[in-house]
Amino acid sequence: MDQALPTSGSYVCHGITWANSTPQLLLAPTPDGPLVYAGIMGRRLGYRVTSSGRWCTGRYRFVDRIHVEAVACPHRAPAEAGAQCATCTSRDDFRFAHQFHAGGHAPPALTSYMAQPHWLYLATFADGTTKVGTAAEPRGRSRLDEQGALVATLLTMVSDGRTVRFVEDALTRRLGLTQTVRATAKLKALARHRNLAPARAAHEQHLRQATDALAGMSIPTMLQPWTPPSEGDLLRSSDTELGLYPHDPREGEHGLTALSCIGSQVLATLDEDDLPYLLDLGTLKGHQITLGAEFSSPAIALQSALF
Repeated sequence: MDQALPTSGSYVCHGITWANSTPQLLLAPTPDGPLVYAGIMGRRLGYRVTSSGRWCTGRYRFVDRIHVEAVACPHRAPAEAGAQCATCTSRDDFRFAHQFHAGGHAPPALTSYMAQPHWLYLATFADGTTKVGTAAEPRGRSRLDEQGALVATLLTMVSDGRTVRFVEDALTRRLGLTQTVRATAKLKALARHRNLAPARAAHEQHLRQATDALAGMSIPTMLQPWTPPSEGDLLRSSDTELGLYPHDPREGEHGLTALSCIGSQVLATLDEDDLPYLLDLGTLKGHQITLGAEFSSPAIALQSALF
């Protein structure tokens, strides 16, 4: 499902999604309407941020036993805690997933979802940082696509969501691997990278360590290297100059065309500037924007520093 990028209208932005195997801007029209999954590659995105506050980005609901889908906030309400309003928080059974293995509250739909097989994976970023993570079996590929990593491997499939989280915690304790990497760290690391060799070397080292640790726990591996989406090829190339976008995407007006995308990190050109700039469109999550061809990025007097 790849819809045309709207050229007008007001939306609450839900950020970038890879749910349909390509990078799409997920938009909730205001005051109502179904979510729009708008492809961004090669398309001009002109927008103005219309509010400084944060708006509810809805919730996830269970479609069936093994699938979830995004749902827009019915009231397009301001966010009260995190990324949600009180109404969407109260209706979001999926929010309990993070504490499921610790014996927290588990609604029946979540219990059924977590009973399916889950992947355990390693993802390595441009600075060599490697995280360990989990994904339900149907989400294995899209979960890696959205991470913003340069190299990744599916380690093994575990029987259920509770067990896989215990294994994830065990690798964190034994190997010192993180389970989260901040978006700002991903962006800065990507801006500084010159080739894939250091990230690949770090990934191979962590992969060997993780494989040995799993063997020590009598857990067989099912190593499946991740094939990165072609949309990120330009960003992974050592020949690409990477200048950080000098404006805050969460303020004012912007006009850009996406050339490449890794996770939510986008390499884009501006209307009258051939130099590509790197920015994180994920920062738009929770912001209200108006789309329009008339919107352009502010002039850039000096070339931004190259890394």
